[in-house]
Amino acid sequence: MSNFGYEDTASASAARPTRMRVWVVAILFICVVVAFLDRVNLSVLVANQQFLQDMGLVGKPFEVGLLTSFFILGYGASNFLFSPFGDKFGPRKATIAALTMWIVSSIIGGLAPLYAVMLSSRMLLGLGEGIHFPMQSKFVKNWFPPLERGRANATWVTGIMVGPAVAMPFFTSVVAHLGWRESFIVLIVIGLIPIALLYFFTADTPRESKFVNMGELNYIETALADEAQAQLKSGASEMKDVPPLKVILRKMFTNMNFVLITIYYMCMGAVVWGTMAWLPSYLKVARGFSWAAMGAWSAAPYVAGIVIAIITGYLSDRYKRSAVLCVISMVATSFGLYMGATAADNTMSALWMTWGVGFTGMAISPAWTLVQKFSPANIIGIAAGYVNGLTNVLSAFVPATIGALIALTGNYLAGMLLMVGLGIIAALAATPLMLKKY
Repeated sequence: MSNFGYEDTASASAARPTRMRVWVVAILFICVVVAFLDRVNLSVLVANQQFLQDMGLVGKPFEVGLLTSFFILGYGASNFLFSPFGDKFGPRKATIAALTMWIVSSIIGGLAPLYAVMLSSRMLLGLGEGIHFPMQSKFVKNWFPPLERGRANATWVTGIMVGPAVAMPFFTSVVAHLGWRESFIVLIVIGLIPIALLYFFTADTPRESKFVNMGELNYIETALADEAQAQLKSGASEMKDVPPLKVILRKMFTNMNFVLITIYYMCMGAVVWGTMAWLPSYLKVARGFSWAAMGAWSAAPYVAGIVIAIITGYLSDRYKRSAVLCVISMVATSFGLYMGATAADNTMSALWMTWGVGFTGMAISPAWTLVQKFSPANIIGIAAGYVNGLTNVLSAFVPATIGALIALTGNYLAGMLLMVGLGIIAALAATPLMLKKY
């Protein structure tokens, strides 16, 4: 496992420094993989005829889209309502609580007799995942020096690609051989793994961890102290206590850099949600791929995204230019989605979709690096929660809107072009940050 460029220093203790922060980010990676297994399960199910029949969704693309939209609504509401919990109680407890909610939602989903119950299970899953994702940033901010955060973020963000890459063919096989309800049982069992890892092996900060020695502790805390001092000199000092919400909001949204990265993340996230919700169905229904081929082609973009995300983390730390990666990502994504949507040949369409969706893997890590850069440490959970929350306010409309466009036009083209437009807006929002050389 990478040590994120760590080197022993004379200031460290005589004992060889531990590298617990590397294991912490590995656990964060596992959490994200499981999170996306929970999400992508539904994307496979809506291409399954038996599931559609059992839920009364045959010929109802708008209602199909609502399943993802209800998840995102819960996700966004949770970002706004519960993101302060991590700052108050610590990311470890908050994340464990979130994952427990995922398991409960899977129990409800697997037993759901009606569409309305399935909607409620997706809402509950969204509430739990909305607590979780801001805590990823809280952990990274607490455990990693600034010069290592790009790669640390890239490591856990890679899980966003690994999850769908594994889940698409895996759940395709599970549903084909066992059934759609059984896929939820699989999720319940898998969900217990990150809970155990978080409980036994993580802590809110390095100082609270029983696995960190003085060598690693000195290295991390010295770098974080230097960062705080630099912020003080630049006039962006950290607030000692969590201030009232109105103060937090004013501090965040009068910062134009924070506003721009929020707009970027909102539009980029909407593209991610739209493609994740509808790509399997698009490949099977619009392009005529078999059930097995659908699973393979649905995974391909995320396999490409894994490679791109890893390279992105390295480039972000080496060249310190996160914003340019954000711009490149969304330009490439929009181009790929447009070419895929308009291609005459089905295989070429799938290849262009792989290109387009794969390049979203370049967007997420540098975006989070910039969010962390523009947010005081003591309110990073709140700041990340609001970025996620606003993203999901927009994203909640996208799957249902695509479903409505399918019902209105009888094809997927308008829905795909909607995501192309959102990608272009994201690129334009990140351009001023690129010009400022962030």
